[in-house]
Amino acid sequence: MTSAMMLLVYTVVDAERVGWGAARTLSLGALALLLLAGFVLRQATAAQPLLPLGLFRSRSLAAANAVQFLLIAGMFGLLFFFGTLHLQRVLAYSPLEAGLGYVPIAVVIAVVSLGLSARLITRYGHRAVLLLGLALVVGAFLLLSFARVDGVYLVDFLPAGLVMGLGFGLAAPAVTGLGMAAVSPTESGIASGLFNTTQQLGGAIGLTVLSSFAGARTDSLVAAGQSEVRSLAGGHQVAFLAAAGFALAALLVGATLLKPEARQETAALSEPVAPVS
Repeated sequence: MTSAMMLLVYTVVDAERVGWGAARTLSLGALALLLLAGFVLRQATAAQPLLPLGLFRSRSLAAANAVQFLLIAGMFGLLFFFGTLHLQRVLAYSPLEAGLGYVPIAVVIAVVSLGLSARLITRYGHRAVLLLGLALVVGAFLLLSFARVDGVYLVDFLPAGLVMGLGFGLAAPAVTGLGMAAVSPTESGIASGLFNTTQQLGGAIGLTVLSSFAGARTDSLVAAGQSEVRSLAGGHQVAFLAAAGFALAALLVGATLLKPEARQETAALSEPVAPVS
């Protein structure tokens, strides 16, 4: 699995240079899929599989992991890469200033995920809170796609970032609750590990795809005679739009494949769990 994911990420990155239809891209992509198929075959036949494939018979678990993958694929574009590049290379912030610019977003995520989300989940259910959070994330990325080259942090970045923090703070606990509720207590460890793996894969593959889109747009603008700053900003705008597409796909998956929980189940899932020594 690790080899398959590493090779898949490398193939996507390399495809920007050699072309998506190149023999190198197609052969490496096929090899990555073959390795992935080998992992699935091994898990299907092993006496004690690392990842029991029977878990995926639960539509809720599979859908929650798909939502997690798509959400993180888009979020990495803002929190760990393109947002920082935009602040430093387009708005000319120093590394310290760019880092401080993320503090309000981090505070919103922490406050919402640790307090507000639990109250809303108890009252309205995991699914409703998840869909609201995903809709806010989509809106935040769309706002960022209009960021100006000569923009101002308080106007062009912070409002979208705060909306992003609110949406992610709501969506992350909700999707985790939906996924964990779909398995028995004896499978909770495997399900938790699966969520962590999905998160890491979503970040790696999502950032790779977004980088390819942004790089292609930036190169095309440079070739058309645009300045470096305007070309970078244009690439970032495309990346933010693509991230909005990831979040929108997560919203559609959640809306169509995840069912609302019964009110009594919702309340039970939101109660604090006693720590296990």
